[in-house]
Amino acid sequence: MEAAASALNKSGSGGSERSSSDEKGMFEYFGWVYHLGVNSIGHEYCHLRFLFIRGKNVFMYKRDPHDNPGIKPIRQGVVGPTLMVEELGRRKVNNGDVYVLRFYNRLDEAKKGEIACATAGEARGWIEAFDHAKQQFQVIQLGIQFKLTYSWINLEGHRPRVRRYARGLRKLIRIGQGPETLLRQSSKLAVRPDAFEGDSGDALEAHKWKCVLTTAGIRIFEDVSDRKNGKGVLAKSVGVIDATADTVFEVILNTDQRQRYEWDILMCDLELVESYDGHYDVVYGTYDPKYLSRWHSKQDFVFSRQWFRGQDGAYTILQFPAIHKKKPQRSGYRRAKINPSAWEIRNLNTPMGLNSPRCLVTHTLEVDSSSWHQWKKSQCSKFERTVPYALLSQVAGLKEYITANPILHQEYATTIVHPKSSDGSISSGEYEDEVQDEFYDAIAAESSSSDEESDDDDDKNYEKGPRVKLKNVSWAITTLALKRTAAPVLSEELDPHVTPVTINPSDLRGSLHEGKDDNDTNCWTSPSGKGFMIRGKNYLKDNSKVVGGDPLLRLIAVDWFTVEQSVDKIALHPRCLVQSEAGKKLPFILVINLQVPAKPNYSLVLYFAADRPVNKDSLLAKFVNGSDAFRDSRFKLIPSIVEGYWMVKRAVGTKACLLGKAVTCKYFRQDNFLEIDVDIGSSSVARGVIGLVLGYVTNIVVDLAILIEAKEEEELPEYILGTVRLNRLKPETAVPLEV
Repeated sequence: MEAAASALNKSGSGGSERSSSDEKGMFEYFGWVYHLGVNSIGHEYCHLRFLFIRGKNVFMYKRDPHDNPGIKPIRQGVVGPTLMVEELGRRKVNNGDVYVLRFYNRLDEAKKGEIACATAGEARGWIEAFDHAKQQFQVIQLGIQFKLTYSWINLEGHRPRVRRYARGLRKLIRIGQGPETLLRQSSKLAVRPDAFEGDSGDALEAHKWKCVLTTAGIRIFEDVSDRKNGKGVLAKSVGVIDATADTVFEVILNTDQRQRYEWDILMCDLELVESYDGHYDVVYGTYDPKYLSRWHSKQDFVFSRQWFRGQDGAYTILQFPAIHKKKPQRSGYRRAKINPSAWEIRNLNTPMGLNSPRCLVTHTLEVDSSSWHQWKKSQCSKFERTVPYALLSQVAGLKEYITANPILHQEYATTIVHPKSSDGSISSGEYEDEVQDEFYDAIAAESSSSDEESDDDDDKNYEKGPRVKLKNVSWAITTLALKRTAAPVLSEELDPHVTPVTINPSDLRGSLHEGKDDNDTNCWTSPSGKGFMIRGKNYLKDNSKVVGGDPLLRLIAVDWFTVEQSVDKIALHPRCLVQSEAGKKLPFILVINLQVPAKPNYSLVLYFAADRPVNKDSLLAKFVNGSDAFRDSRFKLIPSIVEGYWMVKRAVGTKACLLGKAVTCKYFRQDNFLEIDVDIGSSSVARGVIGLVLGYVTNIVVDLAILIEAKEEEELPEYILGTVRLNRLKPETAVPLEV
């Protein structure tokens, strides 16, 4: 453990790199990680290991194979389509903070393991790399069955003393085209009516920002919309920082006093009280307001922080006032209640010819309305001596601090991706037959059976070699004219040769009633798609998005159940409308079962119906009848909090999410329906967000749009499958469902 501890105290776990071989175009990603686990006698270990992804194969070494030709891996396996990678967030290991990733098989969660990275950027890079390797596993031919064998790479605990094989022959139908590029992201965005520079959401928001002050390289905005977002005025400071989003995120979360003294005039004396699930902690702090006002006494405060990273690489940090039994009010101090605030950090495009990364940093908080309006009315400088101004000025402090400390770029920025030829020290033939056997948790024949059981790493004295320092890829945001193109022709998605059936809503009822108007509560409605931005016809050329049209499927009912445990295949339950006589007569029903973790658990079941059968040659048919891997890569949801507390809006966001990559989704195709069971509790990030939403659910209005992501030119423009608006739900009205 001492070797691991010393490794954790180094500058990081090492860089990661992708390379594409000239010989076979094989995808590669490799670098140093920490392997976490428990050995056979119950001792926890943390060993520095070299992880290597090549194509669909994964290898773990004690040394860098580039510097040690012929070295045998201590673990190896194939990344199959059932692999799930969950980001567990920050964890304290041997007095060092690391970012932990959990691997598990969604068909058998007993097969799991953990690795850790020194920075959030490295963790993000490995998530993307495993996702790409997973796609490499899939067969790229259309409509042909291939017999494939696959196995699972297990990183948990000690390896058994004998080789264990898990042989399984499976048929995989790959519907659609080949794997997408690893880091394909939007470089151009359409300008939305509500757009603010750097925003990349896929739903329209009601905020109306007006710049009221510019100072120290930042701008301060006020939300001048008529909507009520909280108890006070909503303000935000915005600045562009010459660093990656990963770097800024690390600096903001760091509670080191010496570092914070250099950029934070208010919240610099901080102490971490307690960490919870890797994405949530409680912090105690003190400050002397003499720099703001000589009439105030010293103050202390407690606040909670909750953070998560979106699929686009942007970070969100939510900060709430809190209380904690370990930190009562300090003698001689006055307990202060900090303003609720949110940090949003998003990478920006690096102009051609420049290699320096840039990101847009936004700090939003509530300001007491009386003092804010008094400052605006008198136009005096007193606002600049207030706590809210000090909080807003944190962006300026960050900007100057990072500019003055270029070493931070090397310390935190670790994820550039660039092509290079494969290293000659590792021959391509070495990998051709090493993972031909199907096995689980395989052991190389020459390796010792106690490689991971020993707490003493026998490689603790070897020199790892220079750490690969890499930069994060940032992407362009180029403004284009808003393209309000007409909705795509949807007649091809449903069979045009069949006469549409009449859908009678009175025959199809769920436990949650349909709302009559916007003032109705604890109900659902189906809004149009005009509040969402989706991929346009030319998206693959200019990344432009257009305003959505009317949904293809009709929302016919919503069930709001409370259950003891999460229920899969809910469409087979006798109380489900799919089993009713009217439901059986419908040509096609899409059932979305959102499994909400809580006490008790909830199931929000959405029923979308088609008035004609699905066209067998359509993208919808490929999704409905395709493989789970194809569905995971296409099933997309766009959320939008239409009304509600602004912090909930920031937590939920408006960015489209591929649900199959964010949480575990199970698919069930039978008769005239497809059911998708979405396990929100399978992700610690999703659990945190849904927990926040449930705390305000009776006061929020949320819109959801369901789509199949279009990735090929013939699939564009995108269309919206279905929409739902949930208006101020009451948890106590959920109907018990007995299974």
